[in-house]
Amino acid sequence: MSIQIIIEKCTGCTLCVKACPFDAIRIMDKKAFIDLNKCTLCGACKDACKFKAVLLEKTPAVCAVPDIKDYKGIWVFIEQKNGKVQSVAYELLGKAQELAKKLNCQVSGVLIGNNLGNQLDELIWQGADNIYLVEAPEIANFQDEPYTNILVELIKKYKPEILLCGATSIGRSLIARVAIKIKAGLTADCTGLDIDPEKKILLQTRPAFGGNIMATIISPNYRPQMATVRHKVMQPMAADKRRKGKIIKETFDSSLYASRTKLLDIVEEIESLVNLAEADIIVSGGRGMGNAENFKLLEDFAHVLGAAVGSSRAAVDSGWMPYSHQVGQTGRTVAPKIYFACGISGQIQHIVGMSSSKIIIAINKDPEAPIFKYATYGIVGDLFQIIPALTKKFKETLKK
Repeated sequence: MSIQIIIEKCTGCTLCVKACPFDAIRIMDKKAFIDLNKCTLCGACKDACKFKAVLLEKTPAVCAVPDIKDYKGIWVFIEQKNGKVQSVAYELLGKAQELAKKLNCQVSGVLIGNNLGNQLDELIWQGADNIYLVEAPEIANFQDEPYTNILVELIKKYKPEILLCGATSIGRSLIARVAIKIKAGLTADCTGLDIDPEKKILLQTRPAFGGNIMATIISPNYRPQMATVRHKVMQPMAADKRRKGKIIKETFDSSLYASRTKLLDIVEEIESLVNLAEADIIVSGGRGMGNAENFKLLEDFAHVLGAAVGSSRAAVDSGWMPYSHQVGQTGRTVAPKIYFACGISGQIQHIVGMSSSKIIIAINKDPEAPIFKYATYGIVGDLFQIIPALTKKFKETLKK
């Protein structure tokens, strides 16, 4: 598609300026001009113009298949916050090493930020054969535009075959922009990755139709093959301090670091107990908790165990718990050593987010609740009697 202003018909009435949701139109010398860097060809200006001065043309799409034979290697975007590498990066490096053995290629990490040198060894010990390092004060913290620009330039230069990224708020925001710019496919929220033994392409598995089926998606004709992967689904490899790796430092013109937005501050969420994503033990409540006040029972139990408090979507939708505590397909994916499901029925959308737990203990008064199909241990009964009893017993036992 293409768009242009027919100057002879334009009266400078500003109707198109008001209609444009992307601030892409300016009036100069009583005529409208479109900033094509901002325009998304949505057509809002054309619909608003009463003088038919906006010409929006559709041209037949030509989908030429690119030459992909020169693309080689697996890349992992190394997410960092406040200068600290996030654990999802180590999980992806571990999985990337498994895939690399089937493709006979190397695994590379892409690390963007500032003053990150003290974490390079750990990344190499846990799976990175190479690290592409881009450092500058302007990019110390994540921002969409500069990080996208940098990653796109690196991809064009080095041509990775596969690019993996965590399905976090940062990863989801970044990698979709990259995929659009390089015209590559992207599969979001994967829970499984593998290599087709014959075609040597990436098999990307994710829940579909509300988690009722698992779909495997491929991108055979475009590179890199891109996927975001849920946190806590993959396992990091054990650190091997004998591993050696190569650091490839890249620098770019400062114009590449420009952003239309300004980062004012970073405010960390204050966890009253333990970080849900990193917890070894999680105590979660669902609709069976009845109301927000009853979650105090779970908080007391979690405090005794040194656990995090989670919840089902039903509890979040009811306003009993904040969204940051939601476990499930539309919340967080967790994989603790022990997961207590209290008053949670066990719908598939919740199961997707916690099924990797090593031990699942279900407490529900309904013996037919689906959660018992997935539970390692099940307790049928009134959770308002069971939870206080467990809290008391664990408190006494742990004191000893």
